[in-house]
Amino acid sequence: MGYRDIHGALLARIRSGDLLPGALLPNELELAAEFGVARATVSRAMKELSDEGVIERRRKAGTRVRAAPVRHARFEMPMVAEEVAASGAEYSYLLLSREVIATPDWVAARLDLDVAEVVHVRCLHKADAAPFQVEDRWINADVVPRVLAADFMNEGPNGWLVREVPFTDVEVAFSAEAASGWVAQALRVAEGEPVFCTERVTWLNGQPVTLARLRFGAGYRMVSAHSMG
Repeated sequence: MGYRDIHGALLARIRSGDLLPGALLPNELELAAEFGVARATVSRAMKELSDEGVIERRRKAGTRVRAAPVRHARFEMPMVAEEVAASGAEYSYLLLSREVIATPDWVAARLDLDVAEVVHVRCLHKADAAPFQVEDRWINADVVPRVLAADFMNEGPNGWLVREVPFTDVEVAFSAEAASGWVAQALRVAEGEPVFCTERVTWLNGQPVTLARLRFGAGYRMVSAHSMG
């Protein structure tokens, strides 16, 4: 039995009324035992249903049938090098720092993470030698042990993670903040000047992979064009 079979079986239960709007679905381990498959197979079926807007998955709160199906944008992880190239500029990269550090309390709280150390990387992405984006990233080596051998001297963590690690869930937030300290210096802007900030968190089957804060200087324009499913 494949994930499409499980997807079809769960969808049939929802359409028949066996699972009513708002109903809590069994967890992935329970469904894996019921259908006699691996948890990963169930996880893929649930992701498809979530992408289709049929169910709503919440970390720690379980999965419920949506009151009304919605259409979701399919998220593709943006590659900063491709963003720069698409603007017609030449891309270049500079590693600012890479270290294994004690997990900051706020990172642990943000990711619901219980590990002693994380890999912390700061780097600068350039367009025609001018600052384009500063990347401030924390990576969970318990989920991505290969990161301990990655030095990021010639490639940033953005591209490395997209190539090396799949993700099943992503959360993205946007804000404006006042540039300070190393961010202002790297972007070559004055202290206190407003910059655009994107915060991105990814998970792999419920386990936090990485938290990234990406800041952009004046003139940045975000363009999003995702197919709808």
